Amino acid sequence: MKKDVNHYCNHHQHRSILSFILIQITIIAAVAAPFSDQSSSVPDYGDALSKSLLYFESQRSGRLPHGQRVNWRHHSALLDGLEQGVDLVGGYYDAGDNVKFGLPMAFTITMLSWGVIEYGDDMAAAGEYHHALEAIKWGTDYFVKAHTSPNVLWVQVGDGDTDHYCWQRPEDMATSRRAYKVDEKNPGSEVAGETAAAMAAASIVFRRTNPHYAHLLLQHAQQLFEFGDKYRGRYHESVKAAKGFYPSTSGYNDELLWAALWLYKATTNQTYLNYALQNAHHFGGATWAVKEFSWDIKYAGLQLLASTVRYIFPIFFFRISVSVTIAGVLLLPI
Repeated sequence: MKKDVNHYCNHHQHRSILSFILIQITIIAAVAAPFSDQSSSVPDYGDALSKSLLYFESQRSGRLPHGQRVNWRHHSALLDGLEQGVDLVGGYYDAGDNVKFGLPMAFTITMLSWGVIEYGDDMAAAGEYHHALEAIKWGTDYFVKAHTSPNVLWVQVGDGDTDHYCWQRPEDMATSRRAYKVDEKNPGSEVAGETAAAMAAASIVFRRTNPHYAHLLLQHAQQLFEFGDKYRGRYHESVKAAKGFYPSTSGYNDELLWAALWLYKATTNQTYLNYALQNAHHFGGATWAVKEFSWDIKYAGLQLLASTVRYIFPIFFFRISVSVTIAGVLLLPI
């Protein structure tokens, strides 16, 4: 039975942010600490990691697979995108509501991928590597659908205002499922850049186990980066429905630099590193002492990612090892 919003629906974007941060902290703690059995006085971080990844299964939208472990969830939102003539079934719901917001969803997939890249062996030791890859692929499969042409990306399904009128199961929802996109006339560099970063990072994850899929993700990532850079604009100005929930307060420069570095890590194409080097200081924020790393502000993560980059710079017929700085961080020589 539907209840009044004032009785049940006093949740908003901060709940989404808090949920995501708690999950990321749990994942980092789980892979950084030794695993223990329940008889030990040490917290069972392996179990915490398992439950964190299980959370993503509970947030799945679309037609659920046979291996779905959260069995109280069922198929939902099977007509997403139908009114606009595009298949947008799948992806993840946002926190406690039933809207699919592209910017925080993409950041989530970038971070999950980064976690697997850095701590994949530890996740495997905990028996969660496969579940982590499933969580990433559920997001990237949706991004492939949402990127319908080189300069078109569908970035939101559902309306936060009408959705928050009633806190209900996605299987039962009857609220608006309108879809929103960014394109050449209505740009969205933040969400295009972050989705590019997510797909580039995920391509590294799947490079060994599914090389064809990794190549597909990389193609989409490269197109999205070019789109976001060529047609610059703040996405919440193009998608007004996102402004009250996930506005980009930091602008899009951080996402463009972030995407460029992830593309460099995925391809070793010098063009992407040159882009980051040439624009880091001009874009601003790259050398700031940043206190926040979130779906909105990427500078702290950008600085950390830059510190891991190793490259060889060719001069004439020689390959010379060099060190340079970006975002105030030394890029280590090989």
